[in-house]
Amino acid sequence: MPEMIGSGVYAPGEPIDHRELMELTGVEFDSDRITAKLGIRQRHIAHLRGIDETTADFAEKATRNALTAARKVDPEVSAERLDLFVVATDTPEFISPPTAVLLQGRLQGGQQESTAFDINASCAGFCTALDVAVRRLDSDNSIRYAVVVGVYNMPAYIRPGDAFGYSIFADGAGAVILRRQDGDATVSNYRAGHFVADGTQWNYVGVYSGGTRQPVTEARLASGEYGLQLLQRLPGDRNVALWPPVVQRLLEKGGHTLDEVDHFLFTQINKDVITRVMALLEQPMDKTTTIMDRWGYTGSACIPMALSEAVRTRRVRPGDLVVLVASGAGLAVAANLIRL
Repeated sequence: MPEMIGSGVYAPGEPIDHRELMELTGVEFDSDRITAKLGIRQRHIAHLRGIDETTADFAEKATRNALTAARKVDPEVSAERLDLFVVATDTPEFISPPTAVLLQGRLQGGQQESTAFDINASCAGFCTALDVAVRRLDSDNSIRYAVVVGVYNMPAYIRPGDAFGYSIFADGAGAVILRRQDGDATVSNYRAGHFVADGTQWNYVGVYSGGTRQPVTEARLASGEYGLQLLQRLPGDRNVALWPPVVQRLLEKGGHTLDEVDHFLFTQINKDVITRVMALLEQPMDKTTTIMDRWGYTGSACIPMALSEAVRTRRVRPGDLVVLVASGAGLAVAANLIRL
């Protein structure tokens, strides 16, 4: 069964605080509220810095950073030895081919016996991809090393004048390197996964144009029906009600209790929600990490970015039991229970 041997993050350019963001975009928003409630103070957005980078660039740089960290644990790991590439994103480089295939090509330089594919579970993508990658490593003895990347480039889809989009969403990527464990196959560092879906909630927020139902046309562009669209306001307490039962079910499946968990990581869109959920779980805030103050909301990248930050600051250490919970539009929810 696999173990996590390295993690890395990437965000483009210098950070942009609220004041500069409003100057660069011409939008206005309540910056004090964004900071006090959501916890966001700054973010990284490539196109506002004039940086010619998009999803595949972010994924590549985060992966290279993760490989650098992994080589401190295992000097044999390298880009050439990666057998599995899984990219989690709902802001891909192209609709087709997959971003993971581009990542494989950049890192390995040509045809190899590698597997590469994308997973789109909106902002629950990384936790979903991690579960899939772990099970691929577990079932295929030919896979020794894998990379799982969560990457987000939603600012590329934000329309001019969209204060909601610019005040919240940001660019970034987080990657983890997995290695097949030797020894006792009955002992797994991946303790459990748990999922929730409700496709009746598809029409809240998303990128609705560009697929087969709503191709991008001149008329649609002229009417502003493209890019990131907020069709309905999301219920403010949805994750407050949703996450505690998801955590409890995950721990039941993994055979652990709340107090055995060393650290909890949640989707990084709203710090106030995370505070309320930790209170409902009767867990102290020092058992969670938040990163939205530095990086804004990075969607499918926020869980691996938060995990990497928790590792870097030694808030989590080898052997710790960690809960990951991610919610995304659709509705898609994914959770993982891992031992580092």
